[in-house]
Order: sequence, then C-alpha cells, then structure tokens
Amino acid sequence: MKELKRYFKYWLLMSRNAFISTVTQRYGMLFFFFGKIIRFFIFVVAILFVLKGTKTIAGYDTNQIIFFFLTFNLIDVVSQFLFREVYRFRPLVVSGGFDLTLVKPINALFRSLMGGADILDMLTIPPLIIAIIIIGQNFNPSFVSSLYYFFLLLNGLLISTAFHIAVLGLGIITMEIDHTVMIYRDLMSLGRFPIDIYKQPLQGIITYLIPVGIMITIPAKAYMGLLSWPVFVGSLMFGIGFFLVALRFWSFALKKYSSASS
Repeated sequence: MKELKRYFKYWLLMSRNAFISTVTQRYGMLFFFFGKIIRFFIFVVAILFVLKGTKTIAGYDTNQIIFFFLTFNLIDVVSQFLFREVYRFRPLVVSGGFDLTLVKPINALFRSLMGGADILDMLTIPPLIIAIIIIGQNFNPSFVSSLYYFFLLLNGLLISTAFHIAVLGLGIITMEIDHTVMIYRDLMSLGRFPIDIYKQPLQGIITYLIPVGIMITIPAKAYMGLLSWPVFVGSLMFGIGFFLVALRFWSFALKKYSSASS
C-alpha cells in the first residue's frame, strides 16, 4: 500500500507538470478540446442519419448502437487520458534520454506509460459516463449485467494497457512509435460499431487476434443482457493473459535497448 501511494504521488506530480506545459499553449489547448467535442458529435449525428433509413444495424436498434459507440469512446478516452506519455516516448529513445529514465528510482515502464495524464481528455470523461448511464437505462439492466459491464470495462482498459506497453516495446526495438500508435487507433476505431456487422474472417480477427471485440463489443453486450457467464469469464482470462504477454515483451525489449553511450 505504501508503494502504491508513492507511485500515485509520482503520477500526480508528473500529471501536474504535463498540465502546466499544456496550459502554456492556451489557444492550442482550446482548439484541441473543442475539436474533440465537435468530432464526437459529428459521429453521433452520422450514426443517427444512418439509422434513420435502416432503423437497425446487425439487429441492434438506435439506442444499442449509440451505447456501443459511447462504450468505445469511454475506453478510448480513458486510455488516452492515462497513457498520453506513450506519444512522447520516441524522442526519449532517439535522443538517449531514456537512459535517465532507467537510472531513476522509479519503474521505467510506469514512467514511460503514465508519465503525465492529459487533462483535456479527463474533462470529456464525466459527460461520457453520464451519457452511458442515460442511454443504458433504456435496457433495464439487472445488477449482474451492470457488474459484468463494469468488470469488462476494466478488462478492456487492461487490454488497452497491454497494447500501449507493446507499442513502447516496439519503440525500443524499432525506434518507431507514431505509426504504431496510429495503427492501434485505427484498429480501435473498428469498435465504434458492434463487431457483428463484420463478416468472417474479419469478425474473428478483431475479436481474438486483435481483441477489439473483447474490449468494446462484449462489455456493451453484457450490459444489454446478451452475454453468458462463460464468455464473461473467458474474456477476463484473455485480458489478463494478453497483459502478461505484453509485460514479457517489454522485458524482452529492454534487453535489446542500446543506450546513448553504447
């Protein structure tokens, strides 16, 4: 517990420094924030226009499709809020600044992964949660369904964490971060809609090989009461296994790292 408190203080300090850096560019910060909001509403309007003509997509009605979209955004935004430091990792490796991270009395993975939260993303999280609660009331979820949804959301964030750890590992080995992160974000965007709309083998690929379905579609289905307990347990086991594999890959990548002095 004492160690957790110490790392939480580190995270608050690094997040405060990141926030101060962001505030120095006020106009850019405002444009970026409003851009996020406008982009979100454009997607919602686009979904409503699509559903206006068809009424359903893959058997899901308007409220269900919007709930899938909100679940996707919640996991995506929380991931960006927590792991924004990943986007700043490449310059450290290229310049040799990562050497200083390795010698500091703090876990290198923690520093590289959660070295400063994005305050702009944090501002959009409460409205998303409120929207999920409002839309979710239409499904009259049971206590078990709500519990499934909560734990599967955490599982989705765990898988997202694993993806970001893998990106950091690739950054050490290949010195490339930007393209890998964008590939991850493009794959994540497939989860805006339920994976049922995709045909095989793509549906199987984005469910198990690239687990976007486990991250987003399965939690939303759980809240709607469309998920059985074996799938719930299997999804949790997959998320934990995926996370452990990512940690092993990070350890492997560290052994391949060549410092600036070498």
